Amino acid sequence: MKDKYKITIGLEIHVELKTRSKMFCGCINSVDDVKEGENKPANVYTCPICMGHPGTLPVINKEAVKKVLLVGTALGSEIADFTEFDRKNYFYPDIPKGYQISQYKHPLVRHGKLNGVEITRIHLEEDTARSTHDTPGASLVDYNRAGVPLMELVTEPVIHSSSEAVGFAKELQLLLQYLGVSDANMEKGEMRVEVNFSVSPSSALGTKVEIKNINSFRAVGKAIDYEFERQTALLEKGEVVVQETCGWDENKEVTFSQRLKESAHDYRYFEDPDLPKIMISEIPEFSLLELKKLMVELPEEKRKRYLTSFNLKPEDIEIYVVNREAGKFFETVAEGVFTLGLDPVRTASNYITSDIMGLSKTKGLDFTTGQIRTEDLVKLVTMIHNGDLSSRGAKDILKIVFDIGSDPEKIANEKGLIQKSNAEEIKLIAEKIISDNPKVVEEYRNGKDSLLQFFIGQGMKEMKGAGNPELLKKTLLGLLR
Repeated sequence: MKDKYKITIGLEIHVELKTRSKMFCGCINSVDDVKEGENKPANVYTCPICMGHPGTLPVINKEAVKKVLLVGTALGSEIADFTEFDRKNYFYPDIPKGYQISQYKHPLVRHGKLNGVEITRIHLEEDTARSTHDTPGASLVDYNRAGVPLMELVTEPVIHSSSEAVGFAKELQLLLQYLGVSDANMEKGEMRVEVNFSVSPSSALGTKVEIKNINSFRAVGKAIDYEFERQTALLEKGEVVVQETCGWDENKEVTFSQRLKESAHDYRYFEDPDLPKIMISEIPEFSLLELKKLMVELPEEKRKRYLTSFNLKPEDIEIYVVNREAGKFFETVAEGVFTLGLDPVRTASNYITSDIMGLSKTKGLDFTTGQIRTEDLVKLVTMIHNGDLSSRGAKDILKIVFDIGSDPEKIANEKGLIQKSNAEEIKLIAEKIISDNPKVVEEYRNGKDSLLQFFIGQGMKEMKGAGNPELLKKTLLGLLR
């Protein structure tokens, strides 16, 4: 079925920006207010301006403008020379003024690219209030969110699968977090995805259906896949797809019709008479030079550096890019063992991404080092590199250090885990193993090379796991010739 139809997807992604105050007034931006925790009282971060009282005058939040320009710079976009704000007119209980201040003809940013997806525009507007419908017999509106700075990014319709759409949204979230412009937490509504979807049996575009305010990456993929099945089923029956705006039912995992799709002229856009027009080029701190000074290493740049500098596995690199705390810990450890070569660096990475991440999950956390200090892991990896410790012994020690802390070398000595590397001692043990297993020796010498692992296993058992496996292997090979 997918080979028969062409999927075309464009995304509109709304992101609440981290600023101290709202977009057009001095009220606290409740999105970035950490003092109150998650249970903020309703309607406490409001004033006559964000509530749209007559006679009030909005003032543009300069920091919000800078944050959007910073995103545009990171995407290699075209920064506007001239920009202005417009009124987008429509009525809904969560719009206290009866219009939303947004941007139409002159957005702050045009073009650019992320994850191979071309960007159409990025503009700045104010968020709406939050409606709730869980009170029996009533709907309530909380205006704390009304007026929060909201960035909207619109892509070109160049996405052709749910996986590509989800990949783009995830990469954008990472970019925003790296730049510090937003936490972009989808569960908290700080990043909301809208999907413009069409399907057609030819190269022409099909009828566009918009799916509004999706608040998880999983839901983005599910909504796209559902719409494909729904629309192709209609086309197969010779029916017509209606242009409309839909919502996504998370519980039923289906889209549902909300209203017929509006066009731009339905909103009666016109320039906001209360806000000044802005010449970006006349504001020194908005210059490209100044914006580039604020730039940080971006996710894709970090991926390339980890590959070229450390030659890590792609899956390890992605862990460090997504989990910056884990990445920071890795880099500090890597600096401590880098003089030993790349193999110890990769060994350290393996212990972080497998053992430490695994131990973190037992604590219900994505990543924590527990009681492990940077120098502890450096010492552990150095001991492995020097042949003083086996990988099995290192795993046991790492768990102890994670739980209670202590010096890895001290634990290794106390537990008898320091590897035996005395060549004469290992030779005596190897000779004993060979002497005790004459039939196995005969099979090995008759060509069953895989039995070498049996001898190594017996030798390590004899030394209670504290032997140097490489030296043991080399000794056995010499004796078994």
